Amino acid sequence: MNSMHKTALALLLTSAAITTHAQAPAGPKRLDEVAERGRHVMPFHLEKTQHVFNKTAHGGIQQVIAKDAADSEQIGLIRRHLSDISECFRQGDFSRQRQIHGDDMPGVADLAVSYRRVHFDYRELPNGAEIEYSAEDSALVDAIHRYFNAQLSDHARHAVDGKSQQCDHKPHKPHKYHKHHRHMPKPAENKE
Repeated sequence: MNSMHKTALALLLTSAAITTHAQAPAGPKRLDEVAERGRHVMPFHLEKTQHVFNKTAHGGIQQVIAKDAADSEQIGLIRRHLSDISECFRQGDFSRQRQIHGDDMPGVADLAVSYRRVHFDYRELPNGAEIEYSAEDSALVDAIHRYFNAQLSDHARHAVDGKSQQCDHKPHKPHKYHKHHRHMPKPAENKE
């Protein structure tokens, strides 16, 4: 096989892999159902906050931020919720995610079974909080990515992929799984 054929094959395989991992936003009925169930689990107001999911080489970073950086009530609710669920994840408890998204949410079963091999690191941000999910096992990294894709799909009205977001805060202290600084997103403009 010549180099041109190898390059074409590599591009084809790469685009196929990207396509299989991308997940379209859920339909309007599913979005409404998830938002309604979420109101009973997440204490913060979905319209006043934004979920950000950034997949990384070792897992990913989930952030929830207040759209108004001065909204101390929402920031406090975000911090309490993410702190609580990160502690639940460390114990293998994903019941809140199942309550919102269903028992068949992609990635959750794998994370729940192998929770001892995944790090769930909670950190406060100036306008919210984040959980960094990291694992050494590529199958668990894939489970985290599938979980993030499902979150992006189910929270499409209130969530964004974090890769395009930027901010100006101090970098986190890196650990063996978090090699690169993840920029905190700036809240989307409130168009109400």
